[in-house]
Amino acid sequence: MIVVFHQYNKVTEIERDGKNINILSTNIPSTLFKIANDYPDDLIIWCNTNLKASLNFLKLESIFHHHKIMASYSLTKNAFLSQGIGYVEGTPFININKKVSYPTWQMSSSVGGIHASALLPFRNEIKISNNFDYFLNSLAKLAMPLGLLCYSEPALLKDIAGELDKDKQSLYVLFRFIKQHYKLSWVFLLFLNFFIYERKVTILPLVFSLFYRRRRVNNNLLDLVEVQSVKKILENGTIDVIIPTIGRKKYLYDVLKDLSVQSHLPKNVIIVEQNPILDSTSELDYITNENWPFVIKHTFTHQAGACNARNLALNEVVSEWVFLNDDDNRFGPNLIEDTLRNCVKYGSRVSNNFYPKIGEKKQNNNVNQVPFFGSGNSFITSNLLEKAHFRMGFEFGYGEDSDFGMQLRNLGADVLFFPDPEISHLSAPMGGFRTKPVLAWQNDVIQPKPSPTIMLYNQLHKTPEQIKGYKTTLFFKFYKVQKVKNPIKYLNNFRKQWKQSLFWANELKNK
Repeated sequence: MIVVFHQYNKVTEIERDGKNINILSTNIPSTLFKIANDYPDDLIIWCNTNLKASLNFLKLESIFHHHKIMASYSLTKNAFLSQGIGYVEGTPFININKKVSYPTWQMSSSVGGIHASALLPFRNEIKISNNFDYFLNSLAKLAMPLGLLCYSEPALLKDIAGELDKDKQSLYVLFRFIKQHYKLSWVFLLFLNFFIYERKVTILPLVFSLFYRRRRVNNNLLDLVEVQSVKKILENGTIDVIIPTIGRKKYLYDVLKDLSVQSHLPKNVIIVEQNPILDSTSELDYITNENWPFVIKHTFTHQAGACNARNLALNEVVSEWVFLNDDDNRFGPNLIEDTLRNCVKYGSRVSNNFYPKIGEKKQNNNVNQVPFFGSGNSFITSNLLEKAHFRMGFEFGYGEDSDFGMQLRNLGADVLFFPDPEISHLSAPMGGFRTKPVLAWQNDVIQPKPSPTIMLYNQLHKTPEQIKGYKTTLFFKFYKVQKVKNPIKYLNNFRKQWKQSLFWANELKNK
């Protein structure tokens, strides 16, 4: 392991296994690449000189538990880039929970690390910058889609107290970063959002940003970096499967058949069957009429709703792992075995498998951190369920799975995407007795826009800038598909709909 101490964007000292070494460079990024080239099997740590006594050496092995991890922690109140980044990016990677290990590409020069084998492939791909923070954020932003797992990690330091002083970054830096890492249109949207919400006219930062080219890297840069986590996340390997179902008797039978031939069999399959017709009874006769190689725990309820059904099922989980399944999925016989093997390899407590609809093609073949969460294709260590549930405020709306994923992230559990093995989602038609729920706002004269459940998700998990940025993009997207074409009339109506959505989102918080 090599530790690079620095201050004021200059290297002050380099230690390898407690002994000083000399590298002829004061530029920090250049120094890191030189070290990676000379010591390709080493973990490289950077640390501000003022934090030398607080560097937590005892935790480094557990933090960097495989070679495709980049982690850092900032003692400054704000991230390197201003909060204005939220006007452009709406992913969970912006609103960082600094109390836990949290997925984000927003890196800090205060303290952090990366394995040499994961850094070296970018040597000729990223232009060296004298600004170490800019370099780290650029590296993580480009490398995260390729499979580099990036985190804000408080365990890097012991006895965290106080804050480091850091210069406030100019809008020029923010606009440059957007231009180099996002589509060109976002630069102009950033300009517009600053004008609308902060009354700032950022013409010069906009113009200067246009002189920079967008940074791109090869999609296979990290393919040769070996991954084998030393973190222990599996003891006995038992797993339960939960399946909420309503009116899909035939499709559910196929799911059970797929589960029955798994090379790694589940211990329990927990089915919550819903039928809102009060005098109805279960239609799933094959549960008892056939023999199954696992225990089927069957609950029948007249209360419809996926959130309630999933919560009922989660309460029945007793195994070490749980597979959140759906009643119209199909998958191969090695799904559970291969997915658990992937989780062990990456030390991941939460995973989402590729979940294509019929005809959908895979866009990314890299195991990587994703901003979404699927409630029909995920594997989770069951101890996380003690503090996570499906919020009833999302019932019959959109966003309950995304919210559940955010709860897991805020518990310190990252969500990894596994391109293989895949789970096919048939998107089967609804059962004949499904009834369309009557939403509380259904008869409002002014219909809320966006859906109150989407607004609820935004309020729970996004920064103010992210919500405002979403408002702007929604304004333009909705204008194309609605009937009112007078811009002034449309704007007034949009504001009323937004206000109505806020009202109902606040009502849903109490459910």
